[in-house]
Order: sequence, then structure tokens, then C-alpha cells
Amino acid sequence: MKTENKPASLKPFFSLILSTGIPRLALTIGLIASLVTTLVGLSIPLLTRELVDGFSASSISMALAGILALVFIIQAVCDGFSTYFLSYAGQKVVASLRERMWFKLLRLPVRYFDEKTSGETVSRVVNDTGIVKSLISEHFPQFVSGMITIIGAVVILLIMDWKMTLLMLISVPITTVIMIPLGMKMHTISKTLQDETASFTGNVQQTLSEIRLMKASNAEHTEKMKGLSGISKLFQYGLKEARIFALVSPFMHLVIMIVIVAIIGYGGIRVSEGTMSAGSLIAFLLYLFQIIFPITSFTMFFTQLQKAKGATERIIEILHTEEEEGQEGLEMDISNLPIRVENVSFSYGDDEPVLREVSFDVDPGQMIAFVGPSGGGKTTMFGLLEQFYEPDSGVINIGETPINKLSMKSWRSQIGYVSQDSPMMSGTIRENLCYGLDHADSIDDQKLWKVAEMAYADAFIKQFPEQLDTEVGERGVKLSGGQRQRIAIARAFLRDPKILMMDEATASLDSQSESIVQQALSRLMKGRTTFVIAHRLSTIVNADQIMFIEKGKITGMGRHHELVASHALYREFAERQLT
Repeated sequence: MKTENKPASLKPFFSLILSTGIPRLALTIGLIASLVTTLVGLSIPLLTRELVDGFSASSISMALAGILALVFIIQAVCDGFSTYFLSYAGQKVVASLRERMWFKLLRLPVRYFDEKTSGETVSRVVNDTGIVKSLISEHFPQFVSGMITIIGAVVILLIMDWKMTLLMLISVPITTVIMIPLGMKMHTISKTLQDETASFTGNVQQTLSEIRLMKASNAEHTEKMKGLSGISKLFQYGLKEARIFALVSPFMHLVIMIVIVAIIGYGGIRVSEGTMSAGSLIAFLLYLFQIIFPITSFTMFFTQLQKAKGATERIIEILHTEEEEGQEGLEMDISNLPIRVENVSFSYGDDEPVLREVSFDVDPGQMIAFVGPSGGGKTTMFGLLEQFYEPDSGVINIGETPINKLSMKSWRSQIGYVSQDSPMMSGTIRENLCYGLDHADSIDDQKLWKVAEMAYADAFIKQFPEQLDTEVGERGVKLSGGQRQRIAIARAFLRDPKILMMDEATASLDSQSESIVQQALSRLMKGRTTFVIAHRLSTIVNADQIMFIEKGKITGMGRHHELVASHALYREFAERQLT
């Protein structure tokens, strides 16, 4: 991709982190504790020098040894405070980032999720933020304390012996020249690796969520090969990442060993000449080690920083995606108001229009049925009515008000939706009945049993040992299709919707379940404006208005007997099913 050929700027990363609201108190305490730790640690080599230079078999300065021990204790305590508070700041930043992403995802339009797999999106929230978390909560604290240590140690070394210090600092530009191109390469690799991880996560999640379809289709081998392909790609990019580490780590070791040997050799000559004391050489070496340890952690920090830059780009992409319109809007009671659809057209992306200039009026309390061949646009019409999508042109009014002027919460809270597959959330029957309702905890069991009875669901719920607290399993797999439908109808009763929408609500049920569900639906439809998608004409012959949709257009409109007389394709449907 073009973006991969450009060196990524750190500005988006820092802007994103700063926008999360860094806990300043924790960060300040952590930095102060880190500074104290460093300053105390910098005194250790100097105290060691005095101890070594004043050492003899007959006299050991107990006072100096005691001070040294106290310094060690203070350093350990301050280091603990520093690590905790800097890690706290990092964890808080990432938690805030995940909150923003989660709230953003909940507000994104359905169209976004049509284009992105759920597994890929999950990977962005979990894996990409995990990379940022690792950088901020683990590597950044080490970087801060290490930087303070290096600056302090270099200043003291320059004061102690500037010639030996310059000898040591020659390694810095050499290291920089090697590390910068490796860091840029790491950014490119890690960014691609994150994309492959997201794609692999999406494939795994999709396969596992449709495990019954996979097994029923004998698709184990197909999914095995698809999984192996994803794993192989991750393996290859992981190896590329490992090659970078394989260059970085030995190179840093080599530089460090050369510097240590050079310092010991040069310092040994100075000691033998009497221009440097043994204690000073030991102190110099201790400072050198204080510099070396942070530098080795710096390589990990900058490597992780390159990975975080790639992750940040994906996170920012989600955060900058345009939200679903209508989060704010009018709060309006839509009872007894007509619905008018005027010249509505719609297409998914740049494809051919799915709906073309559709218009119709619905009076309050009417039952409207959509009939027609598959792919004609019936379900899309439902998506527009629910405001899952915005029309490309035209308008849908409730009374005199366009529905996009109402707040999503106000509009959708007054719509009851019963679909063919009756989706359910993992949890209990009680949680599914109350799902999405304000003050769900305050809804008493008596009310839940009442709506269950109205949906003819109370009998089978009472047969479960846990009754309303029965776990339904992922997507309601522990319930039969008819049971899930009746739970969905009971959920709609609990909401007391003004508009009811039913998409093939009985299409997948056996005759006994269909009869029970149909009775429940008839009870639910009374007094409500109802939209129905049906392939079984027997369920909608009494509809107030039937609309025949084919190829995105309404080609027939009227009651059952009218369409039988005037619409050839509807008459064919009726003769095939009803005679």
C-alpha cells in the first residue's frame, strides 16, 4: 500500500494518547519517584568509589556501608512507586482509549459492519489497543526512568573523566545509523502483521460462530486449509519481525561489549599509570552499566513504538469514521400517525439500486405486507424503515416529520422487530426479554410472566428448572426455533411498540410451532401499524394492503383479491401456494 512506503509520523500517535486524558497526578507522582530513584541510584557508584578507595583489611567504613545500604532501600522503594504510578497512568490511558473505541463502535452505522468483519473489528479493539497498552504501561515507564538515568550518568561521567566518556559516546551515532532504518522496516512489517492478525481473527470467529453449518456441510477440510493459510501468513510475518530482532539484539550486544572492553582496557592503563584510582574505574564501570541497561530496553521501546504507530493508524481510522446520524433529534410519540414513503431509492455502495423510487402510504393500525421474489428489496425496505440505512433519495415521513429528524432512541424504542432467526444474546431468558430497556433491573417478574403468557411462551419457560433465569446459550442455541420466536414476541410485547415489523417470522418453523407463533403474532398485531415480509401468502391474505416488490419497484398494490385479479405474478404465487 502507498502508506507503507512513507515514514509514519509520530504526531497522530501522540495526539491520540493526549486526547485520552492522561491522569496527571499519577503521572507526576510516577515521574517524581522515577527522578528520585535515578538520583539516588546515581549516588551509588560514587559511594562505591569512596568505599573502594578507602578500603583496607584493617578498616572498613561502617558508616559508609550503612549509607550505601540505606541508599539501596530508598532506591527500591522509590522504584516501586515509580513503576506502579507510571503503569497506572498507562493503563488508564489505554482503558480510556478502549472506552472511546467501544462507544464509537456502538454508534457506527450498520453499513460499516456490512463492510468489516466482526472479527477484524474485535481485533482492533483488543489486539491493537493491547500493543498500545504494552508500550505505555510497560515500555514507556522504563524509557522515562532510563532516559533520566542516562542523562544523569553521562553528566557525572563527563565531570569524572571526559576522555573516557567521549570514548564511550562514540558508539551512539553508530548505533543510531543502524537502528533508524531497522525501526522503519519494523513499522511496515508490524502494520501488515496487525492487518493479517485482524483478518485471521475474523475468519476464526466466523467459522466458530457458524460451527453447525461448517460440520453439516463437511467443510472441515476447507476451513482447515483456510486456517492453515492464515496461520502461515502470520508465521511468515512473525519471522520477518524476528529477523529484525535478530539483527537488533546481537548488534546492541556487540556494541556494548566493545565499549566495556575498551573502557576496561583504557581504564586499566590509567590505573596502572596512577592517573585514575581503582575506585574511580569501578565507579565508571558502574555508571556504564547504568547506561547500558536502559539502552537495551530502549531498543524494545522503539521497536514497540513502531508497532504502536501502525496500530494507532487503525484505531484512528475507526475513531474518525462517521457516526450513525440521528443520535440527537426530536423526541416524539408516533402513536396514531400515518407513515408516508415518498420516492425512496437506495443502493449498497456503487452497485445497482436495490430500491427505485418506492412510494406508498400507511394509515395508523394498518397491516402492510411486502411480497415478491427474493432479492427484490423487501428486507432493504425494512432496513430503511428502521433507519439502519439512509435513502439515497426520497424521504420517509411519520406524520409530517421525516423520520431522520427524530432521535434514533425515540424512533427505535417505538418499533418492535420480530425476524425469521430471532437473534438472542448469550445470557438468561430474563436478560433477553429486558435487553436494551431502560431500568431493566426494575422490571418485576409478574410483568415478565404476563408478556410471556401473551406470547404463549410461559408454558415452556416454566418447564425449565431455572425458569426465567435459564441460560439460552450463544445466539439462543439451547432453545428451539419456535421457543426463540416466542421469546422475541414476548420481548416485543414488553416494549409495547407503536409499529411492528415482522420479517419472515414463521418461515422456518414446523406446523405446530407456526400455529402457536401465529396466534401470538395476531395478538401482538392488534391496534398496531404492522409491516410484514412473507413468502407464505396464507399468513397475509387478510392484510389491509399487499405490496408486490420486484427488482426494486412496487409493481402491484392492493388487497389479496385485488392483486389476484390484476397482478399476473402475484396470481401465480397465490395459485402455487393456496390451491
